[in-house]
Amino acid sequence: MNKKQYSRRKFISVLSASSAALTIPAVVSAGPHLKASAAKLAVSGGAPVRTQPWPHWPNMIVDDNMIANITATTKSGAWSRISNPVNGTVATFEKKYAELTGAKYCVGTGSGTQALGVCVDALNIQPGDEIITSSYTDFGTISAILAARALPIFADLDYRSYQIDPAAVAQKITPNTKAIMPVHIMGSACNMDAIMAVANKHNIPVIEDACQANFAKYKGRQLGTIGQLGCFSFQGSKQIAAGEGGAVIGNDDMLMDKVYTVQNHGTNKKGQNTTIGQKMRMNEFEGSIILSQLDKALERFEKRNENANYLSSKIKKIPGLTPQFQYEGSNSSGYYLYAFTYDKKFFNNADRQVFLKALNAEGIPASGYIKGMQHDLWATNILELGNYKKNYTKQQIKLFKDSLVLPSCDRVTETVVVISAGAILLGTKADMDDIINALEKIYNNRNSLS
Repeated sequence: MNKKQYSRRKFISVLSASSAALTIPAVVSAGPHLKASAAKLAVSGGAPVRTQPWPHWPNMIVDDNMIANITATTKSGAWSRISNPVNGTVATFEKKYAELTGAKYCVGTGSGTQALGVCVDALNIQPGDEIITSSYTDFGTISAILAARALPIFADLDYRSYQIDPAAVAQKITPNTKAIMPVHIMGSACNMDAIMAVANKHNIPVIEDACQANFAKYKGRQLGTIGQLGCFSFQGSKQIAAGEGGAVIGNDDMLMDKVYTVQNHGTNKKGQNTTIGQKMRMNEFEGSIILSQLDKALERFEKRNENANYLSSKIKKIPGLTPQFQYEGSNSSGYYLYAFTYDKKFFNNADRQVFLKALNAEGIPASGYIKGMQHDLWATNILELGNYKKNYTKQQIKLFKDSLVLPSCDRVTETVVVISAGAILLGTKADMDDIINALEKIYNNRNSLS
């Protein structure tokens, strides 16, 4: 190699390094307190960004109104919805929730999982039938399918949004597909236009798992009202919390009558036993707790969106952190969780667990989400169950096994970071700045991560 060639190559390598330095800032300040974010990491013995405790959900929403409602229900002696089917707390909740969501009808259930299961049964889905859904979800989604002895067929995700990929759904359609069950994970919308296009092409009903998506809208429409049926959860961690509880919303008169009958152990509104159904009724205590929150639920929803938008505007400026992608037309999110993708290449190749440990040490409660994917859980044992051996063909079993290969889903599982949004996103701008400053601090000290 002559001197001229060596000099040229050396010049190019130096130029490349300089360009990389311009692309990846050595120090980032998306928040207002650069001095704090440049300090020694708390996990290494430095002072944490935040020392104040975060409010606890749902304790922070317990008020005199809620206690009075529970007390009144207790004293009434009408503890089951059938004790006061017209003016009870459950019936009143159903009317108000339908109005708030823009749906024609609402039926309360004992949980979000029950809401999904009621929909599966109302659509007469049976052993031998298939439902296409996401593996990146709470097990309740899959449980509702398995309870009917139907076969869950998993479609891979759009890595950017963590939502089910409509193109992958289209590839899974067979003559045995009886429903598509998209999951609005974190409370944000799936690509519903594309999903409905696939469903309508094949005349397949859509059950929206909107259990995390209270009040969220897509192109001006409430999630849960775009498909044939929509399901919600009021479990203790949800944005409207009653310990347990759920709801189904919809606009089809006959289908929603069937939903009511199924959740009422097969008994219709006339008291006639007309179909198979388990008792999945919401009780009056759950109704009273939910009713006490509805007046402020929309205000809290809007506050979460305001704070989440502020977080995203700052976090996207930190290299290696990418907020959950929102599809065009996603007017809002339920923000059950605030989520972003972590790319370790920008953090000294530190594993996500190392990053999370550093973030927790700074006083920010964050974690991964859904440790064991549902396709991992069922990959080995679902096929050993008698009902599945008896009711499914070799072709269906192969389709199920093929649906367990989900590279984008696996990638999301390894890289997503979530912050519980129930209470935290109801905080002040200063609270949000604590999160931003902690993330900046870790990035600016990334070379000390190990």
